[in-house]
Amino acid sequence: MGEAELLDGAAEELRRDFSGKVLDREDSGYDEARSVFNAMIDRRPALIAQSESAADVAAALALARDRGLDVAVRSGGHSVAGAGVSEGGLVIDMRRMNDVSVDPEARIATAAGGATWSDFDRATQPHGLMSTGGRVSTTGVAGLTLGGGSGWLERRFGLACDALESVTLVTADGEIVTASEDENPELFWALHGGGGNFGVATELRFRLSPLPAATFGLLVWPPDRGLEVAHRYRDLIEGGPKELGGGLAYITGPPEEFVPEQLQGRLVAAAIVVYAGPEEEAREAIAPLLELRPEGEMLAEMPYAEIQCAIDDPPGLRNYWSAEHLASLPDEALELWNQRAADMIVPSASQHILFPAGGAVGDEDRGWPLPWRDAPWVVHPFGLWDTADQDEQGIAWARAVCADMKPFATGDLYLNFVGNEGEDRLVAGYGRENYDRLAAVKAEYDPGNVFNLHHNIKPAR
Repeated sequence: MGEAELLDGAAEELRRDFSGKVLDREDSGYDEARSVFNAMIDRRPALIAQSESAADVAAALALARDRGLDVAVRSGGHSVAGAGVSEGGLVIDMRRMNDVSVDPEARIATAAGGATWSDFDRATQPHGLMSTGGRVSTTGVAGLTLGGGSGWLERRFGLACDALESVTLVTADGEIVTASEDENPELFWALHGGGGNFGVATELRFRLSPLPAATFGLLVWPPDRGLEVAHRYRDLIEGGPKELGGGLAYITGPPEEFVPEQLQGRLVAAAIVVYAGPEEEAREAIAPLLELRPEGEMLAEMPYAEIQCAIDDPPGLRNYWSAEHLASLPDEALELWNQRAADMIVPSASQHILFPAGGAVGDEDRGWPLPWRDAPWVVHPFGLWDTADQDEQGIAWARAVCADMKPFATGDLYLNFVGNEGEDRLVAGYGRENYDRLAAVKAEYDPGNVFNLHHNIKPAR
């Protein structure tokens, strides 16, 4: 059956019992709705179902099942592989379902499936409460959390998925199920890293933590001081408090007043400081870095929600990311990492970054399918650039960074940090034993492998 036959009357059929909006290729707003964060992705779905309820989601899934359409689920749209949009299929667009409610006494937040971390943080901020969220505020709550959920303050508060109380899903057959420690516990286990393989998350409930004060900073040096800064940063983190998060990076010097003019638009070494506490404590914690006299310095106490969007990456750029978790960060690894900065695209929004892990990330392991959480460091070449003629350089740089780090790597992998890098890398994201267990859960909730576009766990036979 051809596409025209598959789609004949499909939009009208779905619109009959749909409270949201259904877009086809001829509708105004279609091109905007199909765009995702990575401008390399240019796919044209047959239909976009902008859902407003779990019933809408179930109706869209029923139509896709009846018509044999591939299904993509889109919230924040930040999957570097473009998992939020399909070619010729049906997109369940969750962005109209973005409410976040907070019970400050119970310290519980309930986020609808299309909420972003900006929606979440701005709902919890007035109560002095938070949960670990994405480093870019436009990232979807559901996608980040179900993939594990790494964030700026994970060393103090753990991963986003560690705070989950429950998740409500619409499964492939349209059934609405809730997963928690007491209800469907095996599914709940799978949702701590297994991503969108098991259904469409329409509601996520989180335990919140108090955060009376937080501090954000960006310190910059000329690139010829990068290795010196890297050694100091490594030693600081490895002996420092778990309240200290952030990262070490080479970036393009931003056009900010605190950055000297001669460093703006050029490669700079930078320390990103995110501290769970007041500025005075933060300055004490990073005193060894401040002793290196950065040429640009911004360090200030500010609301957590503002910190979360302080270095948001712009949409509309071409993206390629990868990552390796490191068992250690010896001098040899730092030197290789430092040398590879010369290959990144400058100027651009790219980040040649090392994230510190450890702290609560490893301490709070409750057996979720996340073997990488014991690693103390993550190297994450995060490439963003403007034009297609830069693709070869940007992709080669990211792959070379990871190749350099292989001798120091654990072999594990946080899948939210990468695109589709093959079956072996997918299994490494969970570990073989966890992968097999996840495949059994997949067989129960999605035996037909409807949800297959992003880091696909195939159902066990």
